[in-house]
Amino acid sequence: MTSPAGDSGVNQDRVALVVGASGIAGSAIVEQLNQNGGWTVLALSRNPVAGSPARHISADLLSPDGLAASLRDEMPTHVFFTAWARQETEQQNINVNAAMLRNLLGALDHAPVEHVALMTGLKHYLGPFESYGAGPIPDTPFHEEEPRLPAPNFYYAQEDELWAAAERQGFRWSVHRSHTVIGHAVGNAMNMGLTLAAQATLCKELGKPFVFPGSETQWNSLTDMTDGELLAEHMIWAATTETACNQAYNVVNGDVFRWRWMWPKLAAYFGLKAEGFEGSSRPLEEQMHGMDELWSKIAATHGLVEADLARVASWWHTDADLGRNIEVLADMSKSRLAGFIGYRRTEDSFRQLFDRYRAEKIIP
Repeated sequence: MTSPAGDSGVNQDRVALVVGASGIAGSAIVEQLNQNGGWTVLALSRNPVAGSPARHISADLLSPDGLAASLRDEMPTHVFFTAWARQETEQQNINVNAAMLRNLLGALDHAPVEHVALMTGLKHYLGPFESYGAGPIPDTPFHEEEPRLPAPNFYYAQEDELWAAAERQGFRWSVHRSHTVIGHAVGNAMNMGLTLAAQATLCKELGKPFVFPGSETQWNSLTDMTDGELLAEHMIWAATTETACNQAYNVVNGDVFRWRWMWPKLAAYFGLKAEGFEGSSRPLEEQMHGMDELWSKIAATHGLVEADLARVASWWHTDADLGRNIEVLADMSKSRLAGFIGYRRTEDSFRQLFDRYRAEKIIP
């Protein structure tokens, strides 16, 4: 289902700069802008994405001089920022990730930027990984007007950089707080969709059941997710709808589910027996320890395009999401009232994603 593309008419002068174009959200934004037509699309990432319709720009977001040189002749009207770099501590996350956004926007001071859309997430309400859910957490579903938590958070630092640059450079902005994002990407640091597909593939090879790795709370509680394509729709909508600008929005699929309902459906897709929560969490980092050589053999047998399991599965991230001992879901009323009608059924998102990974020989 496609949401409205924003204000009417095709403007051939629109130039989109997608930052983090090799990731789940960034690659989906590139695809949708190309399909929509009327856009010149620039894709900024360290390495080009094979088959991408966008013109690639290679740059290091932590190098102000390098960025300035790479972007000196570029004139984007719309910027979609989806990049991040995981660090050991939250203070390091703040230093690095705020600097990446600050450097990027500083390098575009010459450009006719009209709107900057920033992707963040529900750690805005949950706190950073090092103190995940440990402090005062607002009631679910999360609402955008909740005050910031009294703890350092790189999302807050990025918002502050965005607002300061908007005031200085005169562009509109939007912030997009997604839940767990599933979508098409390989080598992504936070990719539950492909991680669960890798788990299922390894379980099938070993003749083992598909074991839920998370907590009893996550097994039984309501939750939601964000389809990468829906996130792309949402960011493009906000960037091209003048009445939606200068706001922060939650963005989730629109349905809710319990993992005790979803898990057997995922297992059935792969022809596996589902095994739910039984007494304690069974993290994937423990379940899948030492599976790298087996994945390489599976890749060779089936002609898969990626033999490095570390580029396919992010066990730690899925463990963090499914191991939470709190209910996590977000309210979408603000977006609905502003005119965004995009929707996904999460079960369909998983199935379509698995189908695409199979068709592209990423999983057998």
